[in-house]
Amino acid sequence: MFLRETRRTNRDGSVVSYLQLAHNERHPVSGNPVAKVIHSFGRADTVDRAALARLVSSISRFLTPEQAVTAPTATTVVGAVGAGEPGGGVEVLDSRRLGAAWTLDRIWERLGIGAAIRRVAVGRRLDGDAVERVVFALVCQRACEPGSKLAATGWVAERVAIERCPGFTDDAAYAAMDFLLDALPEVAAEVFGSVAHLLNLDLDLVFVDTTSTYWETETADELAELADEPADDETSNPAETSNPAEAGTRAFGHSKDHRADLPQVVIAMAVTRDGVPVRCWSFPGNTADTAIIRTVKDDLGGWGLRRLVWVADRGFASAANRAYLTRGGGHYIHAEKLRHTNTEAAATLARPGRYRTVADNLRVKEVAVAPGGTATAMTAPAPSGS
Repeated sequence: MFLRETRRTNRDGSVVSYLQLAHNERHPVSGNPVAKVIHSFGRADTVDRAALARLVSSISRFLTPEQAVTAPTATTVVGAVGAGEPGGGVEVLDSRRLGAAWTLDRIWERLGIGAAIRRVAVGRRLDGDAVERVVFALVCQRACEPGSKLAATGWVAERVAIERCPGFTDDAAYAAMDFLLDALPEVAAEVFGSVAHLLNLDLDLVFVDTTSTYWETETADELAELADEPADDETSNPAETSNPAEAGTRAFGHSKDHRADLPQVVIAMAVTRDGVPVRCWSFPGNTADTAIIRTVKDDLGGWGLRRLVWVADRGFASAANRAYLTRGGGHYIHAEKLRHTNTEAAATLARPGRYRTVADNLRVKEVAVAPGGTATAMTAPAPSGS
């Protein structure tokens, strides 16, 4: 059963259309389907369209969603009396995934990442919108269906719907990554400013720590081409340069994964007291913690974060680093072992006085060790049975 339209041409050349409800019956002699009119709605221009809509709604109640979608393909529109052609159906031209990409896009813009990339790209005389969309598409692909940059081009063109990004070439992907690598400090600074305001971050206390990760390869990388030649007062060891991040390559070093036989990089991260990341860095695998802390302080100082309390473990606790962290009014909290510790911590532990309990497993004693300064000794009770 279907709704069909028939047309009749008058002598004056005017065309009149009629709507009819019909169904096909097979001719007893020829065997061909023949339309049989069940009900005539009259002239198309006078039909009560609201009544037709109610009829469709009433019929749809007895159909599943899948049947409701495929039902229009059975409709036939007749262009002339006696001649029929299919029409009025739904043809699916394309189908894309939307939900995850749309959600990530909203978060991307809410955090100010897209705006930061566009502003920095325009400042470098690039098409900010195009570059930002490619960078987002690559990030979205890594979050939803991780793959290579070449795979991302096909993923965006065929599988997902990303606003204002119908597709791009692999050359555009590599160009966008080159831009992001070069402009990352500027982009990160803008994003940090936006997120700090949005989340009302508490930046009085910053925790810093490092880890390492290794590659299953037997050889280390050559020094990065962009690494500066060491000055007269510097050594060629990346761990002793003032900016070890410039040579961020895989190198052999002390492995926290106990794989000293494999090249690695060192990763540093600064977070707020609530654990919200502020910034992360990568260094050559042979870079010591003592060199890293200076780069971290200088970089965060460039973001206007100077008067901070730094919290770090004993790897950062050299006298030079402690002096460096206090520049510009900064302060630090770092951990020391009870044995084999530095002079200040030893003096603190040797000073008489009672510890004050601040938690079930933490006792504190504050001792002045230098004019105008204090050192605080903290100790925890030994576990039961030890």
